[in-house]
Amino acid sequence: MKKTNAMRILDGLKIPYESREYDDDCEHELEHGAAGRTAEKLGVDPGTVFKTIVMRTESREVVVFCQSSVHEINLKKARQVSGAKEVSPVKQDELLSLTGYVRGGCSPLGMKRKYRTFIDSSALSHDKICVSAGVRGVQLVLSPQDLVRACEAETVDLVLE
Repeated sequence: MKKTNAMRILDGLKIPYESREYDDDCEHELEHGAAGRTAEKLGVDPGTVFKTIVMRTESREVVVFCQSSVHEINLKKARQVSGAKEVSPVKQDELLSLTGYVRGGCSPLGMKRKYRTFIDSSALSHDKICVSAGVRGVQLVLSPQDLVRACEAETVDLVLE
């Protein structure tokens, strides 16, 4: 398998990870639970698969959130942690130009630019979590602490209650 930007970053930081391939059905609509299906295909706890959500604030700042596949992101909490009055997902046709990634293959690592990144604190309750490797059909398995370090992210509560 060809190395992705995300893998090269982890290699450069000497962070151990495992890459896991799965059959990608190209159905990446959030409302269809794509991250949950990824967990099924990998045979892992759905709570350990973290989806990458790229949003834009009212001031046009791009911010990145990582949330477990078993939870929806709480937009009020996302606004609070980012210091924004409004946040909304970037449009699918903007995702590639902003991040270098397509929907279903968006990794919190190795985007075109460095964006502020927030990872839901539930990640810290797992030994290992999965995030996209930067291409559809490949996930990275690594410790949540290592992901936080590699992304220079903040861990925050993002769960919709």
